[in-house]
Amino acid sequence: MTTCTEEQTRMAEEILARISSDLSMITDREFKIEDPQTELAEKRSAGRNKIHISFKLGFQEKGGEVKHGCILVPLPDAISLACYLMMVPDEGVLGKRAESKLDESTKDAMVEVANFIGGAADAAMREALGLTVKVRSEGCQGVRPDVRPALVYTEGDPLVISTAHASVHEYPTFDLVAIIPPMGE
Repeated sequence: MTTCTEEQTRMAEEILARISSDLSMITDREFKIEDPQTELAEKRSAGRNKIHISFKLGFQEKGGEVKHGCILVPLPDAISLACYLMMVPDEGVLGKRAESKLDESTKDAMVEVANFIGGAADAAMREALGLTVKVRSEGCQGVRPDVRPALVYTEGDPLVISTAHASVHEYPTFDLVAIIPPMGE
């Protein structure tokens, strides 16, 4: 991994800040994303030690090809976001976090979380960074522990990788990983 440019670091930080802000507002629970460490890499990062949900994103500069990235969140924390979006009380969320198989309503809410993440990334690119880049959700999928997420990506191409400490409501801190294609260059 190598050092990112100031613009790449700012892009990752603005996207993560907007995701944190938007999901906190929509779920009515604090979703903190702090202390992002951003580097330029030539391969996708994997979520460590547990199943993660990959919230897939498509980035498209005006008239250009769509480049792909994602936000990786451990399964229990992604479940928490989905449950709070459905207004499940705290006691119910605690029980759902322990489940490894998702019911249909939780799966649907997870897709909605993916849509909000896409909208937040889109707003950050345009409003905070002034880039003419459209960002859209491309859904979400589970990723096994220590396995790199599936993306349309050519191995060796540069990626902006940002790892941050995150937490949902009062649950323990976890590592959130953002995989973002370099844009606006």
